[in-house]
Amino acid sequence: MVYGIPKLKIHAKMIMVVKKEKGAIKRYLHVGTGNYNHSTAKIYSDIGVMTSDDVLGRDVEKIFNAITGYFHQPELDKIYISPHKLKERLIECIRNEAKYGSNGRIIAKMNSLVDIDIIQELYKASQAGVSIDLIVRGICCLRPGIEGISENIRVISIVGKYLEHARIFYFKNGNYDNNNCYDKNCNDDKSLLYISSADWMPRNFNKRVETMVPVESEIKKYIKEILDIQLRDTAKSRILQSDGTYIRPEKRDFNSQEYFEKWVMIRDINNI
Repeated sequence: MVYGIPKLKIHAKMIMVVKKEKGAIKRYLHVGTGNYNHSTAKIYSDIGVMTSDDVLGRDVEKIFNAITGYFHQPELDKIYISPHKLKERLIECIRNEAKYGSNGRIIAKMNSLVDIDIIQELYKASQAGVSIDLIVRGICCLRPGIEGISENIRVISIVGKYLEHARIFYFKNGNYDNNNCYDKNCNDDKSLLYISSADWMPRNFNKRVETMVPVESEIKKYIKEILDIQLRDTAKSRILQSDGTYIRPEKRDFNSQEYFEKWVMIRDINNI
């Protein structure tokens, strides 16, 4: 039991198992978006990744060492943490998409969007022509569809049988330098996808220890598919208007949560 760091809530979700195999240290990791709670696991929808990637393993080890000892900013290779660098990295990714204009693309899923700096960067990206889809279940202080400001931004909230709790951030042109790519196939896929414990709120960026973890391309396509499917939801989605009100789609014929239930069962049957 570790008491943590004064004035910082530990909100990151990480498990690391260290083994000695064939005379060498091997790290097995699980990083996710939701708490390790058997009750909420039955009603929350979250994303988690298991990996033995050496680079991520070293990063997670450094984070654990930092939060269980004298806290300092660890030098990490692939993972971004708050209150150091996570917000800055998001702003960097949004600005990079803005450089691509109408060829830029951002999809982000989270519980709440409150941080004014992030909202302003999204407005600027929209004005540059970037297509932005936001899946924000709860509070959203951004206003989409305002001419000259946010007409390229769409915001939906999905409220259904399960509590939407995952944080997923997709940037079409994210791998703009080799330092951001640990996947051998990244030269063929410039997109960057993160899963995170953090919503885009000041408390997550400034008062909590959070993680934002890049996902490899083999799994990336499945998580990107989850985003694409949720953007098709018409049964349980609410569409945010520029005046702050929400409307329901006229045709309510696709329920993304029901689709995922069937999706999981089919994959289990086929052992996928």
